[in-house]
Formats: sequence, structure tokens, C-alpha cells
Amino acid sequence: MKGRLLGLLIGLSLLPMPNGLAQLPSLSIGADSAPMTPEGQLTLGIQRIQQGQLDQAIAAFQQSATLDPSFAPAHYNLGLAYRQRGQLQESASSFYQAIQSDPNMALAYANLGAALLEGSNVRQAEEYLQRAIALDPDLGLAHYNLGLTQQQQGNTEGAIAEFQQAIQLSPNAPEPAFHLGQIYWQQGKKEEAIAAFQKAVTISPKYPEAHYSIGSILLQQNQPDQALAAFRRSAEANPDYANAYYGAGLVFMSQKQYADAQQVLQYAIDLFMAQNNSQWAENASQLLQQAQNPSS
Repeated sequence: MKGRLLGLLIGLSLLPMPNGLAQLPSLSIGADSAPMTPEGQLTLGIQRIQQGQLDQAIAAFQQSATLDPSFAPAHYNLGLAYRQRGQLQESASSFYQAIQSDPNMALAYANLGAALLEGSNVRQAEEYLQRAIALDPDLGLAHYNLGLTQQQQGNTEGAIAEFQQAIQLSPNAPEPAFHLGQIYWQQGKKEEAIAAFQKAVTISPKYPEAHYSIGSILLQQNQPDQALAAFRRSAEANPDYANAYYGAGLVFMSQKQYADAQQVLQYAIDLFMAQNNSQWAENASQLLQQAQNPSS
């Protein structure tokens, strides 16, 4: 099961506006009335993001960067918008342009590292994230993503240290606690893992992977009722999260409630298939066969 790697911490944290924008109209700037200046088009792009108009936002940020190729905020926010659209190469290029324009923009280094990490370029991502922290040691985003690079490279202690730093510096972000919980779970430290996962769901109650992880540990600890409650919370957080139904199936199987197991496992299989997750669909199918033939 794969958790959210980059989640809210690298969401659309738009760069603060330059001081001169305080005099510009703050509401309802139309495309025709937006000043044809780098700052005006940047403001327009941010408003389009807030309105959910991603394509129009990208066009405005591109216009801002065209009007002034050295305007780092335009490149930075363009990179964020591209990442939201899943265009990792374009996103990384935009963040790179931002740091070329402003070599001291820690956020641009951090987000460039995040984009490279998402593209599986772990070593280069680590370099940019280290640079971000050198510029701003209190940047929780950079510590979180650096923790991910350490986790992927097998440096468990380094990952723990970075996630703990991120938790302190970004107390409203659930992802560092979730990934810290994963490491503790892998180390067999189940109580520490549950505490970390609980912290994640306290910050973000609609975190299906964290609820699922809690349920899985509780099931291992022979607490089926509590595990089932956690799996239900996982499904409530995201009704399309197939692992939650698979986990519930495991609970029902352990309690010999085979009819209930068949129902949730079939639902899990349908979701796994719809999501092109053939391996988990096969696992659920094998469990379903056991539920259909419990005496065999």
C-alpha cells in the first residue's frame, strides 16, 4: 500500500505578492482588465487558481514570465500550477527558472526537489532540498521531502530525523507523521507507529491511508473490532479507497463472518480493477475464494 508521497505539503502555496500589488484591485480582475504587467498577470493567475481555472492560471503565469523573464514569482507559481496538472517536467523547468532568477528562493529549491522526487530522480532531488534547507532551515516542506529521499534510499535514521523536523516546523501537515508511522511500523514499533498515524488523522481526519494503517496494526494485535472501526473510517474518508474494504474483509474473515467478507471483498476487487491495480485485485480475489469456500 502506497501512501501520499507529497500531498498537502507541496500543494499550491502561492508566493506572497510584491509590495507594489497592494494598490491593485483585489477582487474580480477580468482577463481584459488585468494590467499587462508581470505583477498584474501574476495577480490574475493567482485569482484563476483560486477560482479553479487551472488552464487560465497557467496562461497568466506564462504571460507574466514572458513580460519579465527574470520575474521569479511568475516562474515559481507556474511551476506549482504545472505540478497540479501533473506535468512534472514542465514544473521542474519552471522551478529551475525561478532559482535562476532568484538564487535565494528557498521555496523554489524545495519544490524543484519535490518535483524531481516525484519523477524518481532521488539523488538530484536531495541536492536541491539540501540547498533549500541551507537557505531556510525552518522550511518544513523541504525537511519533509528530504525525509522522503532518505526513506527511499534506505537511510531510516536520516528519514526519521527529517520527518520529526517537519512535524515540528509544519504542525498542520499530516504527511510527515504518516511517513514517520510507516517507518516505525516497518521497524516493529507498533505503538509508536499507531501514535504517529493517530497524529496524522488528528490533523487531517480524512486521511484514508492513515486510518487503514491503524486498522492493519490493530488487526495484527488481535483487536478486530477496533480494526474494523479504523477501516470504516478509512472508507468514510475516501469511499474509493479499495484497501479499506480489503481490510474489512480480513476482519470479517478472522471473525468467520463469511457473508460480510464476501460483500466487502467483491467491492474491493471492483475498485482495484477500476484503478488498474491488478496485484491487489488478485490478492482480494484469493481471499474472496476462501470466504466462498471456508471449509476447504
